Amino acid sequence: MSRRPRLSPTVGTARNLIRASLDEAGLPQGSLILVACSGGTDSLALAATAAYFAQSGQYRVGAVVVDHGLQPESADVAEAARSKLVKLGLEPVDVRRVEVAASGMGPEAAARTARYEAIDAAVHGHAAGAVLLGHTLDDQAEQVLLGLARGSGTRSLSGMPSRRGIYLRPFLALRRAETEEICRFSGLDAWHDPTNADPSLTRSRVRTQVLPYLEDALGPGIAESLHRTSRILAQDAAYLEELASAEYGRLRQPVGSTEADNIEADNSGQPGSGRHDGVARILLSEDALRALPPALRQRVLALAVVELGGVQPSFERLLAAENLLRRTGSAGPVQLGGNVSAYRQVRGARVPQGDPSYGSLVLGKNL
Repeated sequence: MSRRPRLSPTVGTARNLIRASLDEAGLPQGSLILVACSGGTDSLALAATAAYFAQSGQYRVGAVVVDHGLQPESADVAEAARSKLVKLGLEPVDVRRVEVAASGMGPEAAARTARYEAIDAAVHGHAAGAVLLGHTLDDQAEQVLLGLARGSGTRSLSGMPSRRGIYLRPFLALRRAETEEICRFSGLDAWHDPTNADPSLTRSRVRTQVLPYLEDALGPGIAESLHRTSRILAQDAAYLEELASAEYGRLRQPVGSTEADNIEADNSGQPGSGRHDGVARILLSEDALRALPPALRQRVLALAVVELGGVQPSFERLLAAENLLRRTGSAGPVQLGGNVSAYRQVRGARVPQGDPSYGSLVLGKNL
């Protein structure tokens, strides 16, 4: 009588990580889980591990394969991935072809946008309760290094979250070498994406050149240290964002289009005069903003920009907005991103319901 192969400790760890991720998300047993699978090592290892939960009857497990159509053999790669997933017992296995925008953003960002749109459509079509993504500790380390290179803030340096809505990343504590071990144990031959070694892509250079160099120069454990840093910063960022949201709710004074008509400018032609039909504006007390620590003040300003339909402002733009609070120079406007600008009200200008205008920072979106 043949013996069943002994369970690999790495496979056992991987199962525990998925179980913990699903428990944390509060997903009821019997729900459908979709694995986002490219056929590469990480996502194929994730699919093989997730298949255990279907075999044991705990969850229904399916997959979605996105064919970006960026390489001549992409359809064959997608079909090969589909075949492997079906053999693992996953059902349904949904292959979706997408069109990646050729302009307007970088190739990686465009592919990512198209991919998530396709996955979202699959979730809706199959009424899935969660999507598992195969990002590993190595991916997280790369993400933190990219954030450092961009000079990003706490949220960016915290890397990819382990959970965002229905999207779960249970393998963020696993190394890429461990997903390779899972594939070997499961008898799976993974596809190797040639773009992972393409030196024209920044992330590929970080993966193949920067991280190995840091390991050689500083010793082993750099990836783990970056991952640990991301976890610490994620906690800090979440706490600061919670405080900032509370302060923003306290300070925010929305101004409707009719009320905005009453906000007049000085003789220098400061924006805010005349009609701005349909354009909402937000007032923030200058004194209250000055009383906040910079970490909260900048987040409060950013929340106003985003609410008005702008984009997350850069650190430099936020510093420029803070300069308005010193009242030592121009009253604005300062462009903050996405056509949202900020300026301070001048002495004597009227404001909604006759309140004094002096001492308010006004944010609004320009049409």
